Amino acid sequence: MSDRKAAFAAMAPASLTIETVNSVKHWNEHLFSFTITRPASFRFRSGEFVMIGLPGEGRPLLRAYSIASPAWAEELEFLSIKVPDGPLTSRLQEIQPGDPIFLGRKPTGTLVADALLPGRRLFLLSTGTGLAPFLSLIRDPDIYDRFGQVIVVHSVRRTSDLAFREELESHLAADPLVQDQALLQLIYVPTVTREAFRTTGRIGELISSGRLFDGLNGPRQFDPAIDRVMLCGSMDMIRDLSAMLETAGFIEGSNAKPGDFVIERAFVG
Repeated sequence: MSDRKAAFAAMAPASLTIETVNSVKHWNEHLFSFTITRPASFRFRSGEFVMIGLPGEGRPLLRAYSIASPAWAEELEFLSIKVPDGPLTSRLQEIQPGDPIFLGRKPTGTLVADALLPGRRLFLLSTGTGLAPFLSLIRDPDIYDRFGQVIVVHSVRRTSDLAFREELESHLAADPLVQDQALLQLIYVPTVTREAFRTTGRIGELISSGRLFDGLNGPRQFDPAIDRVMLCGSMDMIRDLSAMLETAGFIEGSNAKPGDFVIERAFVG
């Protein structure tokens, strides 16, 4: 056992496994994604999150990360920001293939299809790294059986922040399980707030102007009779859009009681 893995082993509680980094991709100076090995016993629902970490001062330093890979994948993928003085991310951004990393044994979360009632249109509204759980969901064949249209909205500051843009613009053309369904049912709406781009403005602005509904089947506004919504990203976005949805008659769902929209409360507080 290497010295690094020995340090991990000496610190790992029963709630964590020690996995290996498979790959790392730096999208720009403050955004990266990485894949790690997946234990044979690790099971999760698309949209859930899990604890990821590195050794800290006497104990593991952990943070909740949404799983970006589909539930059937052989490895686990995550999307992360780079925070120069962040206790974990300042070190996590330096990981290399072959490095050890802590993985929690118990994924959980509310951004799952089971927390929503049946509907016709599913809106996945995200800012920044909030895209991650939706990357998992849109590669789950079940989501296309549940909803006629799946609309992924990703709002970022700069064009270079549009992680996974090529895959999304291709309608997941290389995905062996959902490429045929995604071609017909998946709609990708990237929007940029601080640079010129084909779509600009915050998600709330796209909704209020009606631009979000261009080219979609159905009404040019949210309708609780047919629409279901998931929110993930900045606290301001989640607060504002949750209030807007509730005003429109949407009821928040949970694993215990499915509803019309869901947020990940573990990240909101």
